[in-house]
Amino acid sequence: MWLIFSISAAGVMSNTLIVAAIPDILDHFGRSPSDAGILVAVGPAPAILITPMIGILADRFGRRALIVPSLVLFGTAGAVAGLSVSWPMLLGARLVQGIGGSGLIALSVVLITDHWEGEDRIRLIGRNTAVITVCLALFPALGGTLTQLSTWRLAFAPFAVAPLVGALLWWRLPHHRVGDVRTVGDQVRGMVEGLRRPVVALSTIYAAVVFILIFGLFLTTLPLFLDQAFGLGPRNRGLVTSVPSLTSTVAALVLYRVRTLLGTRGLLAGGSLLMGMAYVAMGLAPALWVMVLAALVYGWAEGLTLPTAQELVASNAPDRERAAVLGAYTATARTGQVIGPLVVGVALGFTGSRTVLVAGGAVLLMMTLVQIAVPFTRPHRPGVGGRADGD
Repeated sequence: MWLIFSISAAGVMSNTLIVAAIPDILDHFGRSPSDAGILVAVGPAPAILITPMIGILADRFGRRALIVPSLVLFGTAGAVAGLSVSWPMLLGARLVQGIGGSGLIALSVVLITDHWEGEDRIRLIGRNTAVITVCLALFPALGGTLTQLSTWRLAFAPFAVAPLVGALLWWRLPHHRVGDVRTVGDQVRGMVEGLRRPVVALSTIYAAVVFILIFGLFLTTLPLFLDQAFGLGPRNRGLVTSVPSLTSTVAALVLYRVRTLLGTRGLLAGGSLLMGMAYVAMGLAPALWVMVLAALVYGWAEGLTLPTAQELVASNAPDRERAAVLGAYTATARTGQVIGPLVVGVALGFTGSRTVLVAGGAVLLMMTLVQIAVPFTRPHRPGVGGRADGD
């Protein structure tokens, strides 16, 4: 279980370690604030095409054969990025790092789904999300502190740990192959069929929209807003960025109870409502304590909604195409991670960071109305037949 959690921890390092250092990186290379979107987006960009392929290969050749090389490439390229002497070199290293990190989180969820069912599966996916959110709390603060102690380059040093994790996983993770070897065409058709299931399709779309806003607003706009509106340095920017992870961790740990109480539909709609209100409050915050309070609300909503969408996809995917379907889900989420920073980068060229935060919150509030009007899941019945929801 802890080996699985370590894969997820590595999977969230790419942007979280450097988010507090973004203004320093831009200053070092003489780039404008609008280039922050490119810096954040280039990491997850390769996953759009690569993650479904990784899923297909993991279904075909086993999980370990894909996870270990991914960790080695991810960590090595991340360390090289910290040694960059030019803006193109930095972006190139980040792109290669993104290739290595494309399938890490998806494959960690695949491992959980392979070995647990029903209530245990929901709880462990929630705990896996809690591990991720703890890392989301620690990594920005760590990156900000390392930047404050030295330069932005030191924030890239922890990436060198990932290959060591890969070596440990090769030693301890058993070799595992799912099902019979089939043609790649059959695998692709099975993946497409799985993605066409209503719960899987709509959960994937929901996650994509949320990731557009998370990466566009929280990881790209917020550091700039904290610098411009409150004059915070790298360390304090990292600490504020880490705040949502506190409530997100708690939410992920109590996910099963909240889902039983509210049902899947109520949980997802309520989460969208809270996230929208939180972003509006951030943009309108007259003081830093209001910003921190809104960030705590945002973290609670995120900790409930994202693992729920992920579990819906994992539990409703066909067994033989589970890794491929989760790979496609992750690729769609990564698309949101790329689109969000790029759109925000353009918006920041025309308006301020405060306006961008408020506008993003308004989008989530409108999405809440759509979720209420067009439900896409039946009432949740945890543990029935080992599936999260029906099709």
